[in-house]
Amino acid sequence: MLTTFAPQPAAVASNRVDRTASPRSDEDPRDDRRFDDDSLRLPDAYTPPLRPPLPIVASFVPIVGAVVLWLVTGSILSLLLAALGPLIAVAAVIDGLRAARRGRRRARAEAAVARARVSTEVEARHGRERRKRWALYPDAVSLLGRDAEIWRATAARSEGVVVGAGEMPSEVQITGGAGDPDAAALRSRAGRLRHAPVVLPLAAGIAVVGPPVVASAVHRALVLQLCLAHAPGTLKVSAVPRTGMEWAQALPHARCAAPRTLTLVSGDDIVPPEADIVFAVVPTGAPIPPSCSAVLRVSSPTIAHLDYAGEVTALEVEAVGLDQAMLIAGELSDRATRTLGIVDTDDEPVLLGDLIAAARPAQRGALPAAFARAGGEASVIDLVTDGPHAVVAGVTGSGKSELLISWILALADAHSTREVSFLLADFKGGTAFDGLKGVPHVTGVITDLDGAGARRAIESLRAEVRWREAELARVGARDVLDLRVEVPRLVIVVDEFAALLGEHPELHAVFGDVAARGRALGMHLILGTQRVSGVIRDSLLANCSLRISLRVADGADSRAVVGVEDAATIPGTAEGRGLALVRRACDTTPRRMRIALSSTQDVDRITRAAEGPVPRRPWLPALPSQISLEDVPAEDGMLVLGLADEPEQQRQRSVGLAPGDRGLLVVGGPGAGKSTALETLASQAPGAVIRVPADAEGLWDAVTALVDSPPARGTLVIIDDLDAASTRLPHDHAHELLDRLERFLRGAAEAGVLVVAAAHRLAGPAARLADLLPRRLVLATSSRADHIAAGGEAAHYSPDTTPGRGRLGTLAVQVALPSAVHAGLSHAVNVTPAWQPSAAITALVTRRPAMLRTAMQEWAARGIPSLSLDDYVADPSVTANGPVVISGDPDEWQRHWRLLTTARADHDLVIEASCAAEFRTLTGSRTLPPYAEPGRSRAWLMHSGADPIRIVLS
Repeated sequence: MLTTFAPQPAAVASNRVDRTASPRSDEDPRDDRRFDDDSLRLPDAYTPPLRPPLPIVASFVPIVGAVVLWLVTGSILSLLLAALGPLIAVAAVIDGLRAARRGRRRARAEAAVARARVSTEVEARHGRERRKRWALYPDAVSLLGRDAEIWRATAARSEGVVVGAGEMPSEVQITGGAGDPDAAALRSRAGRLRHAPVVLPLAAGIAVVGPPVVASAVHRALVLQLCLAHAPGTLKVSAVPRTGMEWAQALPHARCAAPRTLTLVSGDDIVPPEADIVFAVVPTGAPIPPSCSAVLRVSSPTIAHLDYAGEVTALEVEAVGLDQAMLIAGELSDRATRTLGIVDTDDEPVLLGDLIAAARPAQRGALPAAFARAGGEASVIDLVTDGPHAVVAGVTGSGKSELLISWILALADAHSTREVSFLLADFKGGTAFDGLKGVPHVTGVITDLDGAGARRAIESLRAEVRWREAELARVGARDVLDLRVEVPRLVIVVDEFAALLGEHPELHAVFGDVAARGRALGMHLILGTQRVSGVIRDSLLANCSLRISLRVADGADSRAVVGVEDAATIPGTAEGRGLALVRRACDTTPRRMRIALSSTQDVDRITRAAEGPVPRRPWLPALPSQISLEDVPAEDGMLVLGLADEPEQQRQRSVGLAPGDRGLLVVGGPGAGKSTALETLASQAPGAVIRVPADAEGLWDAVTALVDSPPARGTLVIIDDLDAASTRLPHDHAHELLDRLERFLRGAAEAGVLVVAAAHRLAGPAARLADLLPRRLVLATSSRADHIAAGGEAAHYSPDTTPGRGRLGTLAVQVALPSAVHAGLSHAVNVTPAWQPSAAITALVTRRPAMLRTAMQEWAARGIPSLSLDDYVADPSVTANGPVVISGDPDEWQRHWRLLTTARADHDLVIEASCAAEFRTLTGSRTLPPYAEPGRSRAWLMHSGADPIRIVLS
């Protein structure tokens, strides 16, 4: 007989029914029939009879008789008989009301008696129903009080768990009582059963939330309830090893395989995918595990609120102390040994903290570690002498990730960072090794690789091989065992190696090279995979002398790893998780082991106790998607462009433009970061910065100024949208602009001027100019064809390139963002003042005099009249009074050719931009005038035959 709980507090005991009492002999606990006999019928509310009508005819008959009698007899006394009719009518009404009151009192008395009788019957039937339900669904205290019920298999208990006592719908139904509010209240009370077991399906999962001590006590009561109801072999208990849950390891259910697994976790644990039932302890405010759809919020050892299926229910719950739980677990183990023959075996779970102290390095260069138990003792595996490389096979759920983690932690605990470092790679989702990122020995954690990541992997691993070879050659050593070599061993751990090779088969050659030369160079591989046959090549497998197989899918994989088919027979239940067969090169047969389980406490302890310097990183993280200019180390005299990735050199360094560079062209699509690259370089320029404007007139003027007046040595010239420059101008000006740009770019290097330009794509005239800029940064482009046309390699194209990521030659570069001081600078806009006439005669050629009306009014206000050409021809004397503006269209001026020639040679000739087609005819000049944009009051001025200049009329 198991020891029962201590008595409940009085406050709780007074509210609870006797759950351990057996039903009476005439009661069947499995009877689900509803109570619907006449004993639970209530009378309807009293309905008063209809009020009798007033007897009008009977009242008038005596009156008529009295009148007739008076007429016959003449006796006045006969008229008194007329009063009898009304008196009789009133008496009849009063008698009816009196009878109605008697009926109402009698009905109320009968209803009260019926309600009392039904209430008594309801309480009796509630009691029977409550005992029946507790017999069907006992909680822990009920089972402990009835030894015969422990482990008794019933259909009702197999799929449910009692979370507490609360109010539930009752099977008792009351009929009748229509219109009676007291009857309605009684029906409502009869429909709810108080202190009934509240049962949840096991698959729902339960999270107990509250203060740690109280929540853990309630959690232990729920676990013990299931372990008392389900025998070992029908339910497996799997507890995460941590403080407060060690008691569960003493349960016989933790040592037996079963078709269903009850997993016990805390709020920050990851629920394993094979968990069937999850019971979690969650501190207040912590997130609820997604496997738990029911939340039990406890406020005391007996009071809780259940949140399930959108409803919140108040409950009375059970709580079990840690000492009580250990006592009950021990007695259940004795019962399992006595009745089921279950005894402790070497297959029970083992904690890593109990084993790792057994392995310490015996000699220099050895890597022993104890992360498994065999024959009741810690088993030490040395990766160097038993390897130098290892293959770990196992299907999903066999414990492969736990094995790799425990092995890494055992090695880190036994060796300093001077002796060993780790490079971890996970290709099944990227979370297995997340908990090890803080261990000082771990130099990097690699998750799923894309195409660019695979290339970085190849280049980084090959660079690591070259670096180690160089270190050995530097001291003249043959291998890392030489005392002159101070190189830590590098253990490369790959989870889901088959998935890696399936995505990137080119990595097989790299790993094969590492496996062939790893012993001498101090590089070791631990390759985890679900399958071996047809996945790992024989050349690589031959160098992996250490073989470990957890449960595998078929005998062929088992034979390929350990030489026998036993690994395929390991149970697929939770009991088989962590069982492994280990075979070393010196073993004739594999050994059976139980892999130790690690915890976050092990990681924290090993992290704190680690010794040695920060290990060298053979694998650098990928370039960030954004980087600030302040975070990139600068070199003297260099304009920093960004951070370059050189995995083949195992470094990331700053790149940019040196003083001797002739120029840089940045090519990329919209939003690729071209303007950011230009701004980054401009923000660092030690000298003057000339920005070529984007508008057509400013572009023409800036390029003309660069050619006619070359800037000083050390000037930085910024040209954005180089390929669009010629498209903003008409044909003649565009052709001339390209020629001038070409002349400037050819002489810029000799003049000591650095040119940085950006273009969307290289096509047409832009391709000719691009060849004059020797360095090229190719950012993201719209298509692979544009990427190749810009000078990039087809293998480097990626449709998902982030802004600012590109290739400077062969280097992968992330362009730095300019500092905040320069990022928000705006460029000043030059405003050209309106031109004012000053010559004695100004010949104005225009087709749109109305557009210049404002300008002419301003000139008139200054005393400069404006005349049409015809008016001037009619009266040339107007020029005697001072300056005058003579306007006409091109045809009119050509008709007065002599006057035009005089104005052109001795006076000012102004040609409005709308007359650009007639410019050469009117001026007789072959020189192309400065570009003037039509429609913006632009014109060209020729002063006494000089070269034309652009002016603003108004």
